[in-house]
Amino acid sequence: MNKVAKQKFFEDVRIIDIAEEGKGVGKTDDFVLFVDKAIPGDVADVQVYRSKKNFGEAKIMELKQPSEYRVEPFCEHFGTCGGCKWQHMDYKGQLKFKQKSVADALGRIAKIDIDGMMDIVPSPADRYYRNKLEYTFSDKRWLYDGENREDETLNMNALGFHIPGRFDKILDVKHCYLQAEPSNTLRNSIRDFVIEQGYSFYNLRNHEGALRNLIVRTSSTGEVMVIVVFAYTNDEEVNKLMSFIDAGFPEITSLLYIINQKKNDTIFDQDVVAFKGPEYIHEEMNGIKFRIGPKSFYQTNSIQALRLYEITRDFAGFRGDELVYDLYTGAGTIANFIAGHVKQVVGVEYVPTAIEDAKVNSAINNITNTKFYAGDMKDVLVADFVAEHGKPDVIITDPPRAGMHPDVVNRLMEIEAEKIVYVSCNAATQARDLLVLKEKYDTVKIQPVDMFPHTQHVENVVLLVLREQGQGE
Repeated sequence: MNKVAKQKFFEDVRIIDIAEEGKGVGKTDDFVLFVDKAIPGDVADVQVYRSKKNFGEAKIMELKQPSEYRVEPFCEHFGTCGGCKWQHMDYKGQLKFKQKSVADALGRIAKIDIDGMMDIVPSPADRYYRNKLEYTFSDKRWLYDGENREDETLNMNALGFHIPGRFDKILDVKHCYLQAEPSNTLRNSIRDFVIEQGYSFYNLRNHEGALRNLIVRTSSTGEVMVIVVFAYTNDEEVNKLMSFIDAGFPEITSLLYIINQKKNDTIFDQDVVAFKGPEYIHEEMNGIKFRIGPKSFYQTNSIQALRLYEITRDFAGFRGDELVYDLYTGAGTIANFIAGHVKQVVGVEYVPTAIEDAKVNSAINNITNTKFYAGDMKDVLVADFVAEHGKPDVIITDPPRAGMHPDVVNRLMEIEAEKIVYVSCNAATQARDLLVLKEKYDTVKIQPVDMFPHTQHVENVVLLVLREQGQGE
């Protein structure tokens, strides 16, 4: 172990950066410190509680000088809940360090000149901006300081979020600032009702108990979807709870339930039962309607999703006669959004149910110039597929956090579309892919977009233009 690492206490540590987990980054000699709840600009005495060879995890013992970005967290659950880890930093600071994280990744990994990178687009709202939240029922509530663990009368049921690093412990959420009403009132009312009625909450270790999850989806059109996921229960309990929700919250337009007896929480392979209303709600963007089902993917910040897709469209600079490939199309959101600006869009997505959503979204908007295909991207996007559908003028790619499979990146190099617009939620994996693509493509525009205030997450849109043959970088 590094000699410095053996020293458990460090004085006057200056925090110079912030890590993804919401921990401040400080340095002393050759030793890096990741400090809980510290932010850039803080100067503090810190205590190391876990050491590795070249770094340690620490907590603040005394804050000597607060950062200019430091603010009082507005949520009582901050520091215990796994979300909103940047809440103790003002929004101006959050934007600065999100911009820096994108610039660092593209510059360090992809060796791209980021001097022309545009300023990050802030979110118009930094609270109540999510259109979807999923809560978990558990009979193993996380206990607050001062609660007596030996008190047999203590109510151990919870409805809320997982504690980081403790899959079986759930924080009983009183108020969450991520989703607008009726989310908080609904969650608290359901929890109080089922406790009063004696329902059993799910045990994540033993896989026992009646109530498992609660999913709430809202939309800009004012529609509300509520999904209750049961595990082991009976018809009487289901009807009683669903009737209670229906009577208390008439604004719910789609009230659904699922019986999931598997050991994991995924519902994609489970049957959905409609207790009231259809099995979907609608989102609207730029005059285009999107049907959102219980298993549909849709960007969780509706307002910023519109801005993200506008940037994607504008970066492509459509003339109107283009053939576009939309890779990782999901429910066809981008494909349908741009369809009116191009000749044809071909969308590809791994999840078959998402492709069905994409087709429905085209149909309900009378969009006829889209085609959608389901399958693993590396297996679908082959030479025969391009030969059948035509060489694209523009490729839009919006992969998951892991980025594109190397085979897909190589296929893009072979296709040689005039433009690639790369949308990413992970600048590091985006940069890894750009390092390969830069052999043939110039990075022309870079635009970060903040979709998730108070978190480390940031979207980034990059425009790549095919370099003329024989022309250097």
